Amino acid sequence: MAAKSKSRLLIDINIVLDVLQKREPFYKTSAHLLSLVETGRVEGYLAAHSVTILFYLIRKDKSASQARATLTSLLQFIKVAPVDQSTIEQALNLDYRDYEDAVQMISALQTQADYLVTRNIKDYQPPLVPVLQPVDFLATL
Repeated sequence: MAAKSKSRLLIDINIVLDVLQKREPFYKTSAHLLSLVETGRVEGYLAAHSVTILFYLIRKDKSASQARATLTSLLQFIKVAPVDQSTIEQALNLDYRDYEDAVQMISALQTQADYLVTRNIKDYQPPLVPVLQPVDFLATL
């Protein structure tokens, strides 16, 4: 039997923000997860719209040049999962309270992610892809 390829994760924006903003008590676990992506142990994706949201939030908190630098660094190891018309239309059919979460879930499905990793599991019901918190994903390794 062939060895399983590395896990493919769609990473919710809250995980990246935990690291960028050093949010406790989540920082250490989220940083560990991102380090696994950076070192190539797992394949990590951000939905395309998450990148624009990150830019906006970093620019608002710091500056546009800092937002560009931060995203340039992130994109050295995190891939961008496309969000296209199909993604948007399928997300409209999910009965999620937050449409942005529906877009994330469909993006995870289309990217063939093994897991959607977030701290807000309750926002992704029903899950079309298994949803784990960072600590629970780390426990699978």
